[in-house]
Amino acid sequence: MDRERNTSTFEGKSKVRSARNKSFKMDSSGNKQHVWLFLREHVPLILYSYILMLFLLLVFWFDGYDHVLTALYAIFLGTFLLLIYLTYRYVSHRAFYLRLSQPLEAMHEFMSEFNHSPLPEALATLLEAQYKRYQEQIKSWERQHQDHITFMNQWVHQMKTPLSVIELITQKEDDERFESIAEETDKLRKGLEMALYISRLETFEQDFSVDHVRLLPIVNKVVHDNKRFFIRNYVYPEVKMESTLTVETDAKWLVFMLDQLLSNAIKYSAGTHEKVTIAAFRQGESVVLEVQDKGVGIPTADLPRVFRAFFTGENGREFKESTGMGLYLAKEVAEKLNHSVEIQSEEGKGTIVQIIFPYASRRF
Repeated sequence: MDRERNTSTFEGKSKVRSARNKSFKMDSSGNKQHVWLFLREHVPLILYSYILMLFLLLVFWFDGYDHVLTALYAIFLGTFLLLIYLTYRYVSHRAFYLRLSQPLEAMHEFMSEFNHSPLPEALATLLEAQYKRYQEQIKSWERQHQDHITFMNQWVHQMKTPLSVIELITQKEDDERFESIAEETDKLRKGLEMALYISRLETFEQDFSVDHVRLLPIVNKVVHDNKRFFIRNYVYPEVKMESTLTVETDAKWLVFMLDQLLSNAIKYSAGTHEKVTIAAFRQGESVVLEVQDKGVGIPTADLPRVFRAFFTGENGREFKESTGMGLYLAKEVAEKLNHSVEIQSEEGKGTIVQIIFPYASRRF
């Protein structure tokens, strides 16, 4: 215990010395910078003063006054008076130049007293007014943005009610026309869900809860939610994973990510009569959740850009319903949850997308 206490004390003292050394270096650097800034600003004044003195000496010289010692004395006296002025100027504005030479951690740091010098005070007043106006504009924009998010959330929830009614009506009918209505209703529901989650992504920190989540029930739920999508596209789900495999994540956001990946896999495998495999396995200290299809695949040139928002690539020209948002949103959510998303694809052979949960290879 004594050894640990001594070690922690030593480390604390080292950190303090390190902070003092860093502060000293910054102060020294700031001192040099503000002196050079002062001199650079007054170079025109110094040049003007000596040109003026030289001009006056030439006037006296051409008038027949040729006392060299007196002329040198005049130059010395002018230089001395100039130094007095520059010294006064430096002392009265030192805080101002020092403030300009050091980085600001907060805007209000600049708005301090500068020995009641008119120019620094005027500049500080102007910056303070601009800062307040900037803050007001930011707050106004934040209020508008929050109102927009609230409106989107309420609108999506309101639209879900008529969609549910339409689904109930179409479920009882075998007419092909009702099947088409049900298909379009599914598209509307997915679009509304995407809009809702995009708006929630703006306030993600307030809308997630990490817990121990079993993967199999989540996967079964997403597969069940997409069963009509599977049937319509003649694609079949296959689930391969241990029933006890568990990860630390947010269940709601995991459902959203997996739904995006599964929707893409079904859409780009439509009509192939192949299986879409959802598998999970341990890989070192991580757990990998994988969605594999045997669809059209992704061209090699498009792979580096598939996680960009609204990027559809060559496949987007053939599949008109592509939005280019599925993989982008999945990756954004994964990164916020400290997961990662990787993709492998070969054109004409299919695609594998993996969600990797680091340090999750354990049973809870």
